[in-house]
Parts: sequence; structure tokens; C-alpha cells
Amino acid sequence: MTDTRSRARGQAPTPARAGASTPPTARPARTERHHAGAILAGTVLLVAVFVLSLSVGTTALPLSDVLASLLGGSGGPADFVVRELRLPRAVAGICVGAALAVAGALTQTVTRNPLASPDIIGVTSGASLGAVAVIVFGGSAGGASGAVASVGVPAAAMAGGAIASLLVALVARAGERVVLVGVGVTAMCQSAVTWLLVSGDVTDAGRAATWLAGSLSGRVWTDVAPVVVAIVALTPATWLLTRELAVLVLGDDVATGLGANPSRTRWVALGASTVLAGLATAAAGPVAFVGLCAPALAVRIARVERPPLVLSALVGAVLVSGSDLVARNLFGWLGLGPTELPVGIVTGIIGAVYLVVLLHRRAGRST
Repeated sequence: MTDTRSRARGQAPTPARAGASTPPTARPARTERHHAGAILAGTVLLVAVFVLSLSVGTTALPLSDVLASLLGGSGGPADFVVRELRLPRAVAGICVGAALAVAGALTQTVTRNPLASPDIIGVTSGASLGAVAVIVFGGSAGGASGAVASVGVPAAAMAGGAIASLLVALVARAGERVVLVGVGVTAMCQSAVTWLLVSGDVTDAGRAATWLAGSLSGRVWTDVAPVVVAIVALTPATWLLTRELAVLVLGDDVATGLGANPSRTRWVALGASTVLAGLATAAAGPVAFVGLCAPALAVRIARVERPPLVLSALVGAVLVSGSDLVARNLFGWLGLGPTELPVGIVTGIIGAVYLVVLLHRRAGRST
């Protein structure tokens, strides 16, 4: 209005005050630099936690021995501890955390709901139901082993997660209803799991109950391989979806106008999320709340509108690896012996606290 009146009087328009507005490219460029810095910091933190996981334990190893074992080995007892006992477990923690975090980021993006995650909407419970069914019915009263453990459990977990995910997608049909429908599917799957534990053989049911706590203890390379393959195979697919996911948060009409296919993007992202969550659950059991917390923390760290996939994966990997480090050594640090906690208990405590804080903030905004 001021510029219009100035032109009418033949005067030059009043210049804008310095700093009154930010150039359109300044804020995105600043955000990109901050995001890149966060990825670098997350990578450094993950490497530090990874090395500590190989060094700290019942048998403490100096960093020089750990690095020597990783780079070729010295033939000493440290090689066995690092390569055979701790390295598969550390890699499993990284892969499981990254897979659950990316699955949560994809779910939250396509539903536009920050509370949507594989463990909240029933995918993890469906995967648990499939895996427990194989453990109980295929365990031969002594624990599933061989092909049953290496192929049957991951396949059943992925199938159970896919069925639960499809059921939620068909019934909910809207991001706002996903959580409510997912809670119902979760309750149904948990009831079925309880029935399997009660009706199965005592030995197999006990093993399944231990698996349900979510643990990385005793993990070997055959447990890690399916998750690694899934991450490697699905990374290009999720990378190709980056643009479609970015415009999907603007709404279906805007996304369609920009050349995206919202329906196809949702189904592909949901399928990738289901595979990642199912295989991660098969490898470590239901590790609670990682798919909820990691993407939300990544959003806050990167200061962006939607969960960034790479940073979410780093946060999830650090969260699970760090939680397993605490779970494995907490009682030893307290002088209570070498007893281990399941990593799912530690992540469950962290996730429960975060969920309460998140719900409290959302309630405060709505009042």
C-alpha cells in the first residue's frame, strides 16, 4: 500500500527495512547446511558407539586390540571376542535400529501423522505374531533352528507384518484414523500371541517369550543377513521416492499437480516400511518405540517438516546400539553381576517417556 501511494505521488517506493524478510533461498540453504552437519555428527556418534560396543563388556578390551581385530587380527583371544561375539551383535543393533527408524519415517510421512510407527499401528505386532507362530509350532520342543530359524522366522515375520499393515491401510483410509485402527490390530495380534504361548510346548513358548522382550543377545551373522539385504535392496527405492515423499506432505491435490502419484507413493512406501519392520523384528524381536522416536528426533534435529530418511536411520542406529550397550553392561556397572537386560526394555522406557512428552505437548497446543 505504501509503495502504491508513493508511485501515485511520483515518489520512489520506500525501501524495505534491512532484515525485515529473509531471501527465499537463504533459509533452505541454511537448513541444508544444518541437515548435512547433523548427518556428519550422527555418523561420528554412531562410529563411537560402535567401537564402544566392541570394547566394553564383561571382558574389557583396549581400543588398540579392537582395531587390530577389525583390521586383520592378531590371532589372540581378543579376535574371538570381537569377531565372533560382539561384532555380529553390534552390526545387528545398527541394522535393526536403522531399519525400524526408516520404516517409521516412511509411515509417518505417508500418513502425515507423527504418532504413526510400525509398533503403534500394528506392523510390529503382526510380525511378532508370525514369528512366534513359527517358533512355537516349528520349534520341535527345543527351539527353532536351521532353515526354520534362518528362513521361516523372517518370512513369517514379514508376512505377519504385511497382513497387519494391509488391514490397517484398508480399514483406516485416512492418516488420522491410522493410529486408532492400528491400536485395535495390535491388541488383536497380542491376544493371538498370548494364545500361542499358552497352548504351545513349554520349551518353545519360553523361547518365544524371551524373544518377545526384544534382544540382541547371541545374534550371529545369519540373523543379521536378512536385514542387511533388505536395507541394501530398499535404499535405492526409498531414495527414488524422496521427491514424491517431499510433496506428499503438501496434500494429494498439490502432489498430483506437481507430477507425483500419491496412491502409488503410499503403497510403495508402506511396502518398504513393512519389509524393513518385519525383518528387523525377526532379527531382534519387537524392539519398542524406535520407529516412533527416531524419526521425530530427526525432524527436530534437522529442523525440517518431514522425517529425513538418512538422519532417521542414523538416529535409530545410535538409539538401538546405545541402548544395547547400556542393557548389556548396566548391571555390571552397578556391581550386580553380568546379567543382561533385553534391549527392548531400555528402548521401551525411552520411548514411553518420549510418547508421554509428545502427547502432553499436543494436548497443550489443542487447548
